[in-house]
Amino acid sequence: MADVTLRVLDGADRGREYKHLPTPVTIGREEGNTVQLNDERISRYHIKIQEDDGKLVLTDLESTNGTRVNGEDVQLRILRYGDVIAVGRSVLLYGTRDQIVGRLDELRENGLEMTGDLDASKLSKHLEAESADFELRWGASDSLHSTLHIPVPPELPDGLSPGQAAQLSEIFEYLHLQSRTLVQSASMPEDATQIKLELIQWQMMLDLQAQLAEYLRKIGEPSAE
Repeated sequence: MADVTLRVLDGADRGREYKHLPTPVTIGREEGNTVQLNDERISRYHIKIQEDDGKLVLTDLESTNGTRVNGEDVQLRILRYGDVIAVGRSVLLYGTRDQIVGRLDELRENGLEMTGDLDASKLSKHLEAESADFELRWGASDSLHSTLHIPVPPELPDGLSPGQAAQLSEIFEYLHLQSRTLVQSASMPEDATQIKLELIQWQMMLDLQAQLAEYLRKIGEPSAE
């Protein structure tokens, strides 16, 4: 049986992660959904994700405001790791980091052109006993090393005062809005192999947005896990 991992990139539930959910999965604002989102623009039962013939299929359940996958309006769609699902004001990323990296590797091996300093073979998962952080093996670009010199997301500081927490939250909020603008600028039709950003950079930006969203939730709700 397939399972589903979703990370909320934007919306009231920004920063939440729903891990390894058994199919079928329903998403909506009503109690009784597998994933209940706090979003008044989402229908009571908005979408369903189910396995069929080895594929994971998203179905819009005749929602009021519709569903978009990778910027495209959909009623029925086969999901692939790294797809971005927009329902109401909420945006979700489908797949674990390992699954997304695996898809990028598969695309590269099947001949998808990936140019620039980074390709899928240079993106790997770094697993510690209690950590699920990325380790990015950078290419040879000096400019990349100078601007992105920290290989894993840094830990949040402990013991922040309310003023420090508000200030840090403001910084992350600014960065989150900037990355959201970038994410929303791209669209990818179902059969497309190219988007406005290189695919590897697109997925890295999505992961960055998910990490920033998680930080924002931890700062705003210290007890949230």
